[in-house]
Amino acid sequence: MTELTGHSLIAGTRVVGTAGTTHGISPATGERLEPAYTLLGIDQLAAATAAAEEAFPSFSTLAPEAHAAFLDGVADRIDALGDALIERAAQETGLPVARLTGERARTTGQLRLFAEVVRQGDFRGVRVDPALPDRTPLPRPDIRQRKVPLGPVAVFGASNFPLAFSTAGGDTASALAAGCPVVFKAHNAHPGTSELVTSAIAEAVAEHGLHPGVFSLVYGPGADVGQALVADPLIQAVGFTGSRAGGLAIVRTTQARPVPIPVYAEMSSVNPVFVLPGALDGDVDALAAAYVTSVTGSSGQLCTQPGIAFVPRGEQGDRFVAAAAHALGDAVGQVMLTPGIARAWRDGVSAREQLDVDVLARGTDGDGDNAPAPVLHATDASTFLGLEALQDEIFGAASLVVRYDGADDLAAAAGRLEGQLTATLQLTERDHELAATLLPVLERKAGRILANGWPTGVEVGHAMVHGGPFPATSDSRTTSVGTLAIERFLRPVAYQNLPDALLPTPLREGNPWHLVRRVDGVLEQR
Repeated sequence: MTELTGHSLIAGTRVVGTAGTTHGISPATGERLEPAYTLLGIDQLAAATAAAEEAFPSFSTLAPEAHAAFLDGVADRIDALGDALIERAAQETGLPVARLTGERARTTGQLRLFAEVVRQGDFRGVRVDPALPDRTPLPRPDIRQRKVPLGPVAVFGASNFPLAFSTAGGDTASALAAGCPVVFKAHNAHPGTSELVTSAIAEAVAEHGLHPGVFSLVYGPGADVGQALVADPLIQAVGFTGSRAGGLAIVRTTQARPVPIPVYAEMSSVNPVFVLPGALDGDVDALAAAYVTSVTGSSGQLCTQPGIAFVPRGEQGDRFVAAAAHALGDAVGQVMLTPGIARAWRDGVSAREQLDVDVLARGTDGDGDNAPAPVLHATDASTFLGLEALQDEIFGAASLVVRYDGADDLAAAAGRLEGQLTATLQLTERDHELAATLLPVLERKAGRILANGWPTGVEVGHAMVHGGPFPATSDSRTTSVGTLAIERFLRPVAYQNLPDALLPTPLREGNPWHLVRRVDGVLEQR
């Protein structure tokens, strides 16, 4: 097992922080986990960003195979950590071993997927408009375009995904695949997990002969170091998964810089589910049980947890609600990630219960103080439309059932929703006409629209969108999951009439990297 040191890693060197210490805490037992982790002072951050800037020229110009081999190497090294990684992550988060084992596979799988993207090379966006010297009335110059990496990227670890959205998670993987060095701000709730994964990345960096500034891990106190990091002029983009308050604080800081930079923040979503009348013609009990499973899985601590379900009035709707209440009433609270998250969940539930809602069902508290009982609330569409606070996200196992009377109620509710990561339609063929009226609205509200599934569980692939309009994210044009995520860390550059010897390799005659290119408007295969 890699020995935990309790220190940041800046460009391959362990650095003792000067701003105090913190410990990981087991949310299941309250046990303080060793070692203590030293926290960097703001003045110590400059070494990490400077090293990333030094690494950028060589890393951003790696040949495809060397670049891809590095990403594969990181994945291999993470797998080689074995049970030690899963055991530490379980201690620090309270998440079950099976969940964490799957999350590790997702983490290494997306690294290997990005390695294939790098090998294929179409993300470079190569376009060639050859010179037309005889064109009239004016000749056309030779113009060639490619996408280049932005520069060093700051990435923040997420509380609820200690692997897949943290140290080597989607933001880091896509930034590294784009050719951007990463300065990673660890989440203080799982510092040991972050250090173990960092050891794998650092070993891959050394093994492949890369500049050590390609990746640095920093621990810091509260928001201070994070804010200083995104304000550093060498940082060129930010990847963040967390609360709306945290994401907006980062956005404000970066927009106040002399040169603002993009922030790709995934922040909040209640992921509405629209149960259309035809969906209740089948096995209502099974449908309700699946809903509750999606609400309570991982203690509801998923950004795609269905926080609102719109259910029609009437006998069949009543059956669904009764079945959901029964299923949730049998549920037992699972350990939440941190005491602070558990407190925030309780505060959110308490605030909702001060509004015009009924408590449909409450489960049973789990063991310890950080495993509150899941809860299901209910209200009607007119109340929902009149109380904006009913859209507030409660991060954890809580959901709101909204009863609607017909298509007009449903359309009005959909139109009033904030931006979402997902929207789900439970339907049969007889609902197609109603669904067709909702789809244009939902396309403007969500990044992913599902039919007859549940939003929890995000496939990592080429077509996935894990993003959405504000406040789901700070930039609705992007995704933080899937291969399109690489686009966040690139920008286009055109080269006009440069001699072939001076052109970047992807643009040279003969296509030496064998890329898919668009030449004079026509796609040419490798």
